[in-house]
Amino acid sequence: MGRQLLRERHYGSGFNEVYFRQEMPQADDLIERAKELYIPTGADWKEQQKKFVFPSGGTLRFRPLESTQDAQKYQGQNLSGATVEEAGNYPLPDPIDRLWGAMRSAKGVKPQLLLTANPGGPGQAWIKERFVDPCPSGNKIINVTLPNGQLHRRVFIPSRVQNNKVLLERDPDYVNRLYLVGSKELVKAWLEGDWNAIEGAFFDDWSMTKHVIEPFEIPAHWMRFRSGDWGSAAPFSVGWWAVASEDYPHGSGVIPRGAMVRYREWYGASAPNKGLKLTAEEVARGIREREEEGEPITYSVMDPAAFAEDGGPSLTDRMRLEGVVWRRADNRRVGVRGAMGGWDQMRARMKGVDGRPMIYCFSTCGASIRTIPALQHDPRRPEDLDTTAEDHAADEWRYGCMSRPWTASLPSPPPVQFNDYAAQEQEASDSWL
Repeated sequence: MGRQLLRERHYGSGFNEVYFRQEMPQADDLIERAKELYIPTGADWKEQQKKFVFPSGGTLRFRPLESTQDAQKYQGQNLSGATVEEAGNYPLPDPIDRLWGAMRSAKGVKPQLLLTANPGGPGQAWIKERFVDPCPSGNKIINVTLPNGQLHRRVFIPSRVQNNKVLLERDPDYVNRLYLVGSKELVKAWLEGDWNAIEGAFFDDWSMTKHVIEPFEIPAHWMRFRSGDWGSAAPFSVGWWAVASEDYPHGSGVIPRGAMVRYREWYGASAPNKGLKLTAEEVARGIREREEEGEPITYSVMDPAAFAEDGGPSLTDRMRLEGVVWRRADNRRVGVRGAMGGWDQMRARMKGVDGRPMIYCFSTCGASIRTIPALQHDPRRPEDLDTTAEDHAADEWRYGCMSRPWTASLPSPPPVQFNDYAAQEQEASDSWL
């Protein structure tokens, strides 16, 4: 909050900023702290408007930001800046990004958007990709080239609980209570600011060391197939898989016979959860362009929604004309009454047998590696994953797994001891005598 006070002192009446939380009750403590800081400087608090008016004429408001519809309310306004508290609570950055449309550079003001976030929330994946991955150590300007060739600047400023001296002086037991918040992953994320620790992951068996392998030349006799999840406004995902025909030594381990190996992917996204809006024909041609000459693809499975006909040929019909043929994927997500479910199949292959997974992906499959480990449970249906997140690659993996159902071998039952059985029968007969 001290940042806002400095900007108000610098820009005067040009200072017009907003503090956002997903819901207004979340801002209660924030507002009380702001009163302590701003009222002594002469700022006037307007309770009904949830707004500070400074002696210079600058203003600072507190508002909810739950969706892009909320962000659209500020289109046409002249915001000099905005702060979004707990940005990690947003599964996708869409509402936050929309705020840039309300930023104006007037009266010498340099617009600025500030996000505060903790690892461990539903938005961990996009925040990590946007701010942490380009510069894990932080405190370095990240230059992003915009479509018009201009540069946009970002910076990741890492901070840990130990850096909050005021908090720790006021509450020496705060760190001790953090150990009680939940899983070890969440504790690690909060205490160490570790953006690689994922709490509440839907696929908690995922392991970078087990499931992600360096590329190798796929043996020619291994069977290959494709799986696909359609998307236009949202990303599409196409994966190429090979099935190990025998135990195959790789690195320091062995890929078991029957394991699925994802050796190529095409993820159609222009940004996290934003599609390329390609036509079915363009996607089909892109698939063929990515395949080697004469690459043997035994079969392909696609999202059943792509087979829908609505007054014309389906998406898969149009792709077939370009030489890419699909069959309907089994898209059951969760097993019901003993039926097999796609997520269960993925988990089973991730667990594998005796520490050896039955599913792998090349380290070049970046979209899968980025999105799948970060997926969370649906809060209303824990057996399913949260479909508001970027789940396109996971859906496509699910189709691939359901096309080749797998289960670990059950232990053989002990052999029947016929002699013992006969003796027991004789003993039972004698007891009646």
